[in-house]
Amino acid sequence: MDKAVQGNKDQNKPLIHDFNTKDSLKNAFTPKVITLLLVVIVVGVVSGYLIAGKNGSISDNAKTSGGATSSSVAKGTIQGSNDTATFKDTAQGTLKTGGIDGEGAFHLVRPGGDSQNVYLTSSIVDLSKFIDKNVKVWGQTQAAQHAGWLMDVGRIEVL
Repeated sequence: MDKAVQGNKDQNKPLIHDFNTKDSLKNAFTPKVITLLLVVIVVGVVSGYLIAGKNGSISDNAKTSGGATSSSVAKGTIQGSNDTATFKDTAQGTLKTGGIDGEGAFHLVRPGGDSQNVYLTSSIVDLSKFIDKNVKVWGQTQAAQHAGWLMDVGRIEVL
């Protein structure tokens, strides 16, 4: 008999319910949810500040000696990676700005004329600090369309 009474109660309940949006928003933003959202925002802001505050780039972390500045670079200054397995190719010359037909942002002027220039790019070392200096570079040769020799520089030394 209890099942029959229960069945009648279920039949009296409407199949479609009307959701009151004001009540559902109150239920969604409980104090726990608001606290969690605030914690996530604070952690995001703090971590972003810390990451941006490091002002670090690969070249800053990869310095081996000397602090090269744009105003003066001392003889013997070495900057870049110590990974000579990756950066096994070397070249020596005077560093100048400009590439050739969009390849390289800098080039090394070497004895023998323009055909001996080495065109350079680097994502590790800021080569602009070494303009007009006699340098030795270690790098990795890249495929080129116009440059006779295109190198990605990983290490540089002022001679």
